[in-house]
Amino acid sequence: MKKVLTIISLVTLLASCDSTTKKTSNMENQKNQTDSSTSPVDTTPKVTGIGGIFFFSDNPKETKEWYAKNLGVEINDWGSSSFESRNVDRPDEINSLQWKPFKKGDDYFSPSKKDFMINYRVQNIEGLVNKLKENGVTILDSIAAYDYGKFVHIMDAEGNKIELWEPAD
Repeated sequence: MKKVLTIISLVTLLASCDSTTKKTSNMENQKNQTDSSTSPVDTTPKVTGIGGIFFFSDNPKETKEWYAKNLGVEINDWGSSSFESRNVDRPDEINSLQWKPFKKGDDYFSPSKKDFMINYRVQNIEGLVNKLKENGVTILDSIAAYDYGKFVHIMDAEGNKIELWEPAD
């Protein structure tokens, strides 16, 4: 009886090893098929994230100093702070969010009467502008291209000026 149990144990062990090998082999084949196939690139005109938060301040210099001293916010050469994060769907992609106080009344927010402006990161800015025009959205300027991306400004339904940014990378 002891020999029978030993043989059954060995057969069970060998069967499970063979099953594990097959599962591993199947998983590797699926991975190789996934890696070798090229998934289509999404070019749908849309917002993909927040690119910046800008707000009015009575004294931007003091505001920046307060945030640096109390919250450790580092201010860069452009007078803003950049926060980086990874894209969950594309982990190699690093996105940055700009934060900057502007002097109260700065005309950069015009024609909005609000004390803030949000910058949205977008893909296919040209397609998005066409879609917005078709939907009757007020486009404030033409798309401007820089080394770090393309920008355009719009007004939302509440009268908020919105900055759309398609990063260069």
